[in-house]
Amino acid sequence: MKRLHFTLASIFLVVFALHTQNKSPHVDCLQVAAPESQGFSSARLQRIDKMLQEFVERGSIAGASAIIARNGKIVYYKAVGYDDIAKKSPARKDAIFRIASQTKAVTSVAVMMLYEEGKFLLEDPVSKYIPEFKNPKVIDKFNDADTTYTTLKAKREITIRDLLTHTSGIGYPSIGSKSMNALYAKEKIISGIDADTSRLGPMMRKLGSLPLFHQPGERFTYGLSIDVLGYLVEVVSGMSLDEFFHKRIFKPLGMNDTYFFLPKKKQARLWTLSSEDSLKHLLNAKDKRSVVSDHNPDYPNSEGTYFSGGSGLCSTAYDYAIFLQMMLNGGEYNGVKILGGNTVRMMTMNQIGDLSLYNGNAKFGLGFAVVTDLGSSRLPTPVGTYFWSGIFGSSYWVDPKEHLVAQLVLQQYPSRRGDIAEKFKVLVYQALR
Repeated sequence: MKRLHFTLASIFLVVFALHTQNKSPHVDCLQVAAPESQGFSSARLQRIDKMLQEFVERGSIAGASAIIARNGKIVYYKAVGYDDIAKKSPARKDAIFRIASQTKAVTSVAVMMLYEEGKFLLEDPVSKYIPEFKNPKVIDKFNDADTTYTTLKAKREITIRDLLTHTSGIGYPSIGSKSMNALYAKEKIISGIDADTSRLGPMMRKLGSLPLFHQPGERFTYGLSIDVLGYLVEVVSGMSLDEFFHKRIFKPLGMNDTYFFLPKKKQARLWTLSSEDSLKHLLNAKDKRSVVSDHNPDYPNSEGTYFSGGSGLCSTAYDYAIFLQMMLNGGEYNGVKILGGNTVRMMTMNQIGDLSLYNGNAKFGLGFAVVTDLGSSRLPTPVGTYFWSGIFGSSYWVDPKEHLVAQLVLQQYPSRRGDIAEKFKVLVYQALR
């Protein structure tokens, strides 16, 4: 009998050990640790320093910062180059940057928080909450010469799921197709960056009355879908998007440097936006405002009222790493539960079926792009890694397999981010032991 008890106990210990090995380590909050303690080589991480410095020295970028954490331990957090290319002031790793489309992930989380509260279902038509989206029409023919068009009746209404997956048929002003740019310019629909004193609600209600660029659910079209969701959050919660973010996400998580518009005491920390002249020489964007569509590059320091769920936030590398770590932890950070684990699973799996983006290298979930087999064959990021980026050169990813989050920050437009962002990924993974 004693031998039987000993055998059963041994089996239990083996099963328990195997079970815990396959679970992501529990993390209370991000803390600095020696790279070797988390399976990184300090010597090989220094290759990141060299690569970023080379980009600075050749004049491709003014500066950059980067943060890498594994198992909730920060193994790399540095800045190189300049914050202000004209003044040659050094880049700060705690500088506040314009996260642009990285805002979309935060808005998507807010939507899923309300989903978890039973406020709506993902298959609900948007018009149930924003009536202006009732009975949508789809552009049939568009005349670029005079922006006139004919329409067809949409086969069905736009759902909340369509918005989360960018399959709604709603486009983007300024950076969309020629017809999108023309139509939205004519109707004065804005992208959300430097929106001055406009308001989200009236703009989204006007957008709801305009035709779609394809049938809902039939294509992936990057656009203002997440801005519509930002307004949905306002309608359903009874709070402004700014208020919801701060009360329900930023304050609970300890994201103390994340805002739509910066308080005066933090405005000096805003990273100077860089651009380039006709010869591709770097200069400050405020010296050549046309590179950001004539917008004020220092818009986060204004007293704005437009809370763009698709592009409006600014943050720090550390703050955004907190947000990413929360996702990696299955919706929890430092004892605060933001989302349920199965909701995170839904958000980070393929939700667009046979549709794809980046030439098949990724699918799209609910707010995040997800690496496919093809994407994992091109870069070291494993299948299931989820990611996105911002128009001013920032990019991030979350790797559940390696329990890793990473963020690269640039503040430049045009950003030339593709080369440096992919090299950064390569150098992160080559440093893993």
